[in-house]
Amino acid sequence: MAQQTPQKVRFVNPAKLYGMYKEELDQAYFGVMETGNLIDRQQLWDFEENLARFVGTKYAVGLNSGYDALHMSLRAAGIGPGDEVIVPAHTFVATASAVVNVGARPVLVDVGPDHNLEVGLVEAAVTPRTRAIIPVHLNGHMADMPPIMALAEKHGLVVVEDACQSLGASQDGRRAGSWGRTGCWSFYPFKILGGYGDGGAITTDDPDVAQFARRMRFNGEDRQSGEYHGHGFTCLLDNLQAAFLDVKLRHLPEWIEKRRRIASTYQEALADLPDLALPHYEAPGDGRRDVFQNYVVRAQAGDAFSDHLKASGVEVLVQWRKPYYRHAALGLEDRGFPETEALSAQVCSLPMAVELDDQEVEYVIQAVRSFYQRP
Repeated sequence: MAQQTPQKVRFVNPAKLYGMYKEELDQAYFGVMETGNLIDRQQLWDFEENLARFVGTKYAVGLNSGYDALHMSLRAAGIGPGDEVIVPAHTFVATASAVVNVGARPVLVDVGPDHNLEVGLVEAAVTPRTRAIIPVHLNGHMADMPPIMALAEKHGLVVVEDACQSLGASQDGRRAGSWGRTGCWSFYPFKILGGYGDGGAITTDDPDVAQFARRMRFNGEDRQSGEYHGHGFTCLLDNLQAAFLDVKLRHLPEWIEKRRRIASTYQEALADLPDLALPHYEAPGDGRRDVFQNYVVRAQAGDAFSDHLKASGVEVLVQWRKPYYRHAALGLEDRGFPETEALSAQVCSLPMAVELDDQEVEYVIQAVRSFYQRP
């Protein structure tokens, strides 16, 4: 008897999502192409205005990537050689790389069970050279911002939110990206608001920061006066990506609700598995609401679990088996991060995307449960 080919459940399926919103996306495409408005025109300005309104800030500035948002935020704060910036030990390397690339030193701090910065460990890492802290809102779950903001005020630190994975998440009714001097966003295709190519933005209430970013993203030039205000960069979000993102932003609230429904389905179906920790961190009085950018489970079986899902036809994402500070070429200090080490050995992201249908979600659940039902 021929072996049955397992069903394929994509981690994300951009082509399927395009088909769901084809008419609106095509209209956005032709609106840009037929006018020739490719760079720094109305589509970008509209998206920036709508993004700022959604996040709850006065300004948004479109950039080329989430990394550029971090880099620009640090430069706008005047951070450079001799300065230290606190970053989580468990995150994508870009958070630390942005610090290194302005000439400053990243000081790593371990995370808690929710994968975010362990606030109780931060103060011990503050030195006279500390200038900023970058809390990362990982996987759609916000870092605990009230105590972070209080600590930053106590020590005179700039707060730059790496909110790249948490657009729409909130704490005490205030959305990610509106707490710090800047919020940093990525529109990489796998993100909750993903483009068709890379993209990013910062959000801020500070008019000087917004003006700095607008100038520096276009080689330091003030586009109105033609005056150069420094040696800048080329990291502008183009009009076509902005037009696509603006279409998707209109649908984001309903997408967030669908992600929460999928997360609830996973939770109900998998909560009885003793060796699998689920990412449901909301607690009474906590004030945080997740958007489930990623549905990251912790399997004690590690690679055996993720390999089983892959063999069953379920695309999963494993980040990051080797923590970034253990890559020798990066030259970062490993001061011992036990929670990051434990997470790195166990994490596995299940499919979580608005284009998933009920049958695909059920198949993922069956594949997970089949791992624990093996003889």
